[in-house]
Amino acid sequence: MAGEQILVVEDNEKNMKLFRDVLQATGYRTLEASTGGQALMLATEHGPALVLMDIRLPDMDGVEALSRLRMDERTAFIPVLAVTAQAMKGDSERFKEAGFDGYVSKPVDIDELLTTVEQHCGGRGG
Repeated sequence: MAGEQILVVEDNEKNMKLFRDVLQATGYRTLEASTGGQALMLATEHGPALVLMDIRLPDMDGVEALSRLRMDERTAFIPVLAVTAQAMKGDSERFKEAGFDGYVSKPVDIDELLTTVEQHCGGRGG
């Protein structure tokens, strides 16, 4: 169900624009952060339906940011998807073991992205 707010955490402006354009064109609202610190602040303040978390960020990696989200009762329930170019065999399992709810590899396949976003937003009653 579109209309949910999604926090996109991405330090590459071209990737951010792609996520923003695709998500907004599909009816989602977006929040944008380019660092883990910004992501934590925005997630706490807005309680988005989903977080798309880049793994390589300038201040802390996405795994650390996820850990901090999970430790805060205000953000612990928010589904978080790892978004990374680290598309090696076993990475999906490794990110799920780290606590991510799912995984999107770069370069991003738009159909796969939207399907994954819908799976994680659809089950949550706004």
